[in-house]
Amino acid sequence: MSFAFYLIAALTVAGALAAVLLKNTVHCALALTVAFAGLAFLFLQLDAQFVGFAQILVYIGAVAILVVFAILLTRGSETPKDGGIFSRTWLVGLAVAAAVFAMLGWAVLQSVAGLPRATPEPTVTVGDIGVALMGRYVLPLEIVALLLTAALIGAVIVAMHEKEGSK
Repeated sequence: MSFAFYLIAALTVAGALAAVLLKNTVHCALALTVAFAGLAFLFLQLDAQFVGFAQILVYIGAVAILVVFAILLTRGSETPKDGGIFSRTWLVGLAVAAAVFAMLGWAVLQSVAGLPRATPEPTVTVGDIGVALMGRYVLPLEIVALLLTAALIGAVIVAMHEKEGSK
């Protein structure tokens, strides 16, 4: 493994930990964006260009920005002052998380022996996917775009009516 992999992995883990441990919600959302970017760079380093660019477009370009806007628009970035940030059952949660981590680690270690040694080159490239989306699958792509646009307009109308009702 190269130095770049370790650097990107450290960036991803640091972003994920910051997203979980920071107290300010806006900072958590921005740290989550850093973790998403790290995952995208890992996909790109593994020569999975389509998945890497989809990660950038969908998760960084849409989901993370939507989360930041939702936090800023609802003014929910402040940590509640009553009672603290930890639940009373945090020890049970820690035990469950450790058990899940141990089971996943065991499953990964058991699956390493069954992996093939050499992986074949993928036969489908990003260009092939683009040609298929703009050729054979252009109608379903346009229908999905129209449905998402209609859902966005509906959400704006619902938000406008709720804002008018609260005044």
